[in-house]
Amino acid sequence: MKMVLKKVCVVACAMVCLIGLSGNAAIADDVLKMATTTSTDNTGLLDYLAPVFKADTGIELQWVAVGTGKALALGGNCDVDVLLVHAPAAEMTYVQEGSGIDRTELMYNDFVFIGPPSDPAGVKGTSVKDALGVIASKKASFASRGDNSGTHQKELELWEHAQLAVPDKETWYIQTGQGMMNTINIAAERDAYTLTDRGTYIKYESNWKGKAPLVILVEGDASLRNQYSAIAVNPQKCSNVKYDLAKRFIAWMASDKTQKLIADFELMGKQLFIPNAK
Repeated sequence: MKMVLKKVCVVACAMVCLIGLSGNAAIADDVLKMATTTSTDNTGLLDYLAPVFKADTGIELQWVAVGTGKALALGGNCDVDVLLVHAPAAEMTYVQEGSGIDRTELMYNDFVFIGPPSDPAGVKGTSVKDALGVIASKKASFASRGDNSGTHQKELELWEHAQLAVPDKETWYIQTGQGMMNTINIAAERDAYTLTDRGTYIKYESNWKGKAPLVILVEGDASLRNQYSAIAVNPQKCSNVKYDLAKRFIAWMASDKTQKLIADFELMGKQLFIPNAK
């Protein structure tokens, strides 16, 4: 098995992938291991940034793409050096518990509700609260990631804010347990609604040359903001982590140069992420 990888994508088990991230890669001092959310991987953002990071710093970035919940767990287990995630409440808890330090906001986009163009529940243009209420009352098919990812955590938060119970026992509520792109594909197969970050949707749309089976139906609500941050794994808890490399990565991501690279990253002429490092 070839161990020197630019990227590792997780489908079934994050720990299997981490075997690939450790191994021979641990021999190299200038290899930074990162756990990140699927959206930064699916969109191609990391493929775009990693070569520039290597050219600027000499550090090779290797990453495993999982839901934010799993990424935080990998950091808590000292399996990676740095995190790039998007579940602010869970991140704050992670930092307060002493597992992570130097949390730095880097960029954001927003979440959107997508579904069949026919919009069988009639949610287009409504508020998030009204859309979820109609979906629940009409028992319209809804695909949830169900994986404790940042997107799943946001979805659960939105059900709560709509004063609705999470319909996790209902047959129309499909819990995929998979990443965002796979969940979108499952939703398309089932004529279902789902919640996704805009960046991944733009990538999905570009895969279909602008004629995607699912379209954006609900957007623009302030509750749909999607903040991404980097967190270094705390070296006082994990003596094996490369904190010096993690600090350099976070500083590089927050630099003016990289913030412009993020702003310039587009598909189909659409910006996927908006830089906002302080």
